[in-house]
Amino acid sequence: MHIKQVIIQGFKSYREQTVVEPFHKGHNVVVGRNGSGKSNFFYAIQFVLSDEFSHLRPEQRQALLHEGTGPRVLTGFVEIIFDNSDSRFPIERDEVFLRRVIGAKKDQYFLNKKMVPRNDVVNLLESAGFSRSNPYYIVKQGKINQMATAPDAHRLKLLREVAGTRVYDERKEESKSILKETEGKKEKIEEFLKTIEDRLATLEEEKEELKEYQKWDKKRRALEYTIHDRELNDTKKKLEELESRRKKYGDGSESLRSRLREAEKNAKQASRDLKEIRQQVSQAKEEKQGIQMELQQLQQEKTKLENRERDLDEEMSGDKNSKKRAEQELDKLNATIKQKEEELCRVKPEYEQLKKKEEVIAKELGLKEQKRKELYAKQGRGSQFTTKDERDKWITSELKMLSKRIKDKSDDITRLTKELEQDAKKKIELEDDVEKTSGEIESYKNNIDEYNKKYYELKKNRDQQHSDRNELWRKESNLQQSLSAKNEELSKCEGEFRSMAGREIFNGRNSILQVLDSFRNRGGYEHIANGYHGLILENIRCDEGTQTAVEVTAGKRLYYHIVETDEVGSTILKEFNRQKLPGEVNFMPLNRLMVGNVQYPKDPNVIEMVRVIKYEDKYDKAVRHIFGRTLICRELEAAVKTAKSHRFDCVTLDGDKVASKGVLTGGYYNSSRSSLEIQKRRSALHKEKADLESQMTNLKRELHTVEEKIKEFGADMQKNETRNSKIKDTFDKVKTDIRLNKEKVSLIDRSKQSKERSLNQLKSNLEALQSTKEGFEAELHQDLLSSLSVHDQREVDILTDQIRQLTKENKETFTRRMQKEAEKNKLENTLNNNLVR
Repeated sequence: MHIKQVIIQGFKSYREQTVVEPFHKGHNVVVGRNGSGKSNFFYAIQFVLSDEFSHLRPEQRQALLHEGTGPRVLTGFVEIIFDNSDSRFPIERDEVFLRRVIGAKKDQYFLNKKMVPRNDVVNLLESAGFSRSNPYYIVKQGKINQMATAPDAHRLKLLREVAGTRVYDERKEESKSILKETEGKKEKIEEFLKTIEDRLATLEEEKEELKEYQKWDKKRRALEYTIHDRELNDTKKKLEELESRRKKYGDGSESLRSRLREAEKNAKQASRDLKEIRQQVSQAKEEKQGIQMELQQLQQEKTKLENRERDLDEEMSGDKNSKKRAEQELDKLNATIKQKEEELCRVKPEYEQLKKKEEVIAKELGLKEQKRKELYAKQGRGSQFTTKDERDKWITSELKMLSKRIKDKSDDITRLTKELEQDAKKKIELEDDVEKTSGEIESYKNNIDEYNKKYYELKKNRDQQHSDRNELWRKESNLQQSLSAKNEELSKCEGEFRSMAGREIFNGRNSILQVLDSFRNRGGYEHIANGYHGLILENIRCDEGTQTAVEVTAGKRLYYHIVETDEVGSTILKEFNRQKLPGEVNFMPLNRLMVGNVQYPKDPNVIEMVRVIKYEDKYDKAVRHIFGRTLICRELEAAVKTAKSHRFDCVTLDGDKVASKGVLTGGYYNSSRSSLEIQKRRSALHKEKADLESQMTNLKRELHTVEEKIKEFGADMQKNETRNSKIKDTFDKVKTDIRLNKEKVSLIDRSKQSKERSLNQLKSNLEALQSTKEGFEAELHQDLLSSLSVHDQREVDILTDQIRQLTKENKETFTRRMQKEAEKNKLENTLNNNLVR
């Protein structure tokens, strides 16, 4: 045996595959420059054959891979091909291929191109002489030098190891220990043999007893057989009796089971009714609490209104007495006003007469005094001027001044006359305006009363709508609670449906509904959505007595989906997969189902299952596909007989099924967990929920109408209040205008007196100025005299006497006028400020 070829790739400095051959079967020498790979070639052979590279860690394996430039080396291998012509390896081949492959995460051995475990490789090498106990079949550099310089004892030990004697020493020690263990086992076996011999002697003794026992046992068994045969006959008779009784009581048991099912159904219905009644009681309690709160509020309002009514009664009673006293006082006040007005009417003419008289006397007195003053001035001008021309010149200038003053006085008189005329005209206008607006006040009052009345009617209607809205709110709350209860029942029913169908089927159904919703929202897929008809379970109905038989027959096919065509099914399935929805679905395309005419046996004990199932005609193919080859039998024996003779699947009302091929299945079936019953409840709950939602929609619509009416009444009230407020503002403005106009009239009356006095004074002054002017004109061009003429002197004396007399009369008239004026002012003040307000 010798190495024929070495192949290296990816190991240390050998990146590409390197094949080294041929090798001489005697000696081979490898020469080359430094760095040419001589050591790595030696390591490659050692890597395959030596134990030095066993149990490598990942980083150690990585270090053995080539780490040069270029792409990273992920794996490397070393393969050695041996010449096995001498059959050194126990393999019937002339060549043996041994390869070791390493990577970052692998270290594998291949023998003759087949992967083998490392232990097989080690055993193979052991058989060829590559022993782990003698590692000197590979001599490294420096080992010979170390052996030459080593001590004799060490060299002797090394020679023994090379010769392999240490192995025999070790095996000798192992053999001694094995021999010792064998001696101990021999002693135990001798003891065990002795025990067996003793036991054999005992068994020989028992052998005779056994023969005696078998003799009597044979007789015993004969007697037992006779007894058992007799008992068997008796038991068969009793069994026949029991069978007849079982048949007799079977009908009773069936009736009891039907009664039990009816009782369970009634119990469930009673439980649902009890739940609804409790819910109604809860709603009634809440409604009672709300009504009690409203009643309490109404009682509080009633108490307030009663107290207010009592206070108003007391006020009315007091007001009646006050009214009586006020009427008496009003009568007295009216009498006093009448008396004062009569006194004022009496005093006012006297006052006006005295006032006019005083004005006439004052005017005449002024003229007399002016005349006398002019005469005295004329007398003084005789001494004032030396010549007539000087006097005339002065008189001329004075006449010019007098003319100007006369003109001014005339203008003032004209102005005051116009003002008095304007005031009189304005007074008439103001009085007419006051009279006119006084008539409008009553109209405004009536309008205000009408708006107040309309406001209270609107408020009454709005309060009625508020009451209606509260009632609708209570109904809405009750409906909401009922809807929540139905949703809770429906959720519980959906949970039962999910547990019966299984998670995958339930998720598949929900996913199909999601796909159909996406089709409807997307548009253009109405024919797909309309072509889906739901589950078999949702489209069939049957009597309660046949539910078990129908469910046992259909099994999971109850949850198959009916579609109009295979196109509808494939389109839904594509969208189902595209959205990666969960669940499992099975489609039954009506256009692909082939159902032939089935001839059913004429047997009164059986009935076709399709006859007890109610469904729409368009689902006939799907129903016949599932239930068309199944018959319902009353008894299991009839089912077995019919299935065998007519090759139909038969099922009993209890759910025991006999296949046409002879397979019999059955057992207890819990009818309370019936898929059809759950679907029936689901359908009823969905219908009740739809009814409640419809009622809720109508109620919300009615509530919206009431809300709109409340808003409308509120808006009308706001508009009415706005108009009423405007009319009230207008009414207050009119009242203010009347008061202001009356004040203006009063102001005109007060200013009239002062203006008339001013006018009279101006007229008196004008007459005096004209008299003075006439005197100057008469004096002009007359002779200049140093004293008055006899005629002028006599006129002065007469004027002095008249002035004295007029002054006296003026004082008397003034005194009387002041008395009357004080009396008049007192009466007017009493009337305007105290009596008439």
